[in-house]
Amino acid sequence: MTSWLLIAGDFVPLGGMDRANHALARHLAADNRNHVHLVAHQVWPDLAQSNNVTVHRVRRPLGSHLLGAPLLAAEAHRRARGFSGRVIANGGNAPHTADVSWVHYVHAAYEPAYGAITARIRGQLAHGAYVAREVRAVHRARIVVCNSRRTADDVRQMDVPEERIRVVYYGSDPDGFALVTAAERTAARATLGWPIDRPVVLFIGALGDRRKGFDRLFEAWRHLCGDASWDADLAVAGHGSELARWQRRAREARLGSRIRFLGFRDDVARVLAASDLLVHPARYEAYGLGVHEAICRGLPAIVSASAGVAELYPDELSDLLIRDVEDSTEIADRIHRWRWDVDAAASRVRGFSDRLRSRTWRDMSMEIERTVSV
Repeated sequence: MTSWLLIAGDFVPLGGMDRANHALARHLAADNRNHVHLVAHQVWPDLAQSNNVTVHRVRRPLGSHLLGAPLLAAEAHRRARGFSGRVIANGGNAPHTADVSWVHYVHAAYEPAYGAITARIRGQLAHGAYVAREVRAVHRARIVVCNSRRTADDVRQMDVPEERIRVVYYGSDPDGFALVTAAERTAARATLGWPIDRPVVLFIGALGDRRKGFDRLFEAWRHLCGDASWDADLAVAGHGSELARWQRRAREARLGSRIRFLGFRDDVARVLAASDLLVHPARYEAYGLGVHEAICRGLPAIVSASAGVAELYPDELSDLLIRDVEDSTEIADRIHRWRWDVDAAASRVRGFSDRLRSRTWRDMSMEIERTVSV
């Protein structure tokens, strides 16, 4: 019997690093030769009910990541002391362990920008705490697993020796995020109440700060809608402290009918099925699972060239990479060129889509298991 201790905020299949955490835990728990201990705030029922999983749940006071982080680290430290087995912790969630640090996001690589002064002060305090824990964690770790070469480069900037760094890309759910059929698209649009004959550009991301670049996309969209012939609509899937502000700005700019704010979605696969293009002008993105899943569904995805997922783009799709995310004119131009021939754009990403879907979450998990077991 091999014992595993996995430490992360959440093990849930809802997106981003949480989905990757869930996939690894599920893979390990499926093998009866393993017993998996999870230190977390939230664990999905399929894991919590497994005979091969023991959950050590940690409170997240007031739903705050900042308040929950030290409690998670303390419980991780308590469980890791004397633990006989492999310990894998997300970044700075366990700064005192010394086995494996799985880095999904490097706080030291980007300091978020906020609109409101209170959010700015709170964000700066949180950022400093996260960076300090993160630096301690990667310096102590025997192995640092990174989700992209971009992340690995950022880890190197923290003076982590090259021989301790490994890159393991995320996987895919080839069933849940398969190529969209015409029938599925029609059904998804009907469910969402979207017209079948208007192109829809999609943005997915939190609206609590400016990291995902929605402010630049908003400016690009305002420019595009200044042309009376522009016929596409923008759908925004995400929530956060700035959601109401962006809804108000859209009304003030007379874009209320051209931008649909969807809030938080737990049906991302359906929203992707109903859309024609994803735009992700993030200022910092260690990887970009939303982009990855859009491509898997067959959508062209315009993304920051600096994002981790952009490393996987083939040369023939380089026109989908945003070189300067602060330039709203460049973003608008790339969207406009996509609109010239929507069908051709979808056809061009088909091979890339097939390649991403061929690497499953199980493949990722097996690679991590081999990497940390040496």
